[in-house]
Amino acid sequence: MTKKTPNPIDVFVGSRVRLRRLMVGMSQEALADRLGVTFQQVQKYEKGTNRISASRLQAISDVFRVPPSFFFQDDENAVPTAGVAHETGDVSTFVSSKEGLDLNRAFLKIDDAGVRKSIIALATALSKASAGAEAGERADSASELRI
Repeated sequence: MTKKTPNPIDVFVGSRVRLRRLMVGMSQEALADRLGVTFQQVQKYEKGTNRISASRLQAISDVFRVPPSFFFQDDENAVPTAGVAHETGDVSTFVSSKEGLDLNRAFLKIDDAGVRKSIIALATALSKASAGAEAGERADSASELRI
């Protein structure tokens, strides 16, 4: 018997459920109690192993006080496709981590939009500098090999 691979959209929606649950500081047990299911069922939803029905997704939306569309969005405007769900896995994993949640909570406490934009610009510049330094190191290594 072959094991069925979860649909990428189900995995993405489940990761968004997990993200929101962690953002509000709720345990799987607490969410399960609010939904009338077992915490194991919540685990399966979050992994995408079990699909979330429309009525259950509405119940989850009500618990978290977000619209159902929240669970399909990668950002403010995008709706993921099968390919995008795979590409955003690293982002979802980071945002769901302790460091990602801490960073997001701290960022959300900043009221000044200008400061927020400056932080994003700084992070973007640092990532470009880091990528450039890595590329430079590779180029240096390649030129040393030619000598």
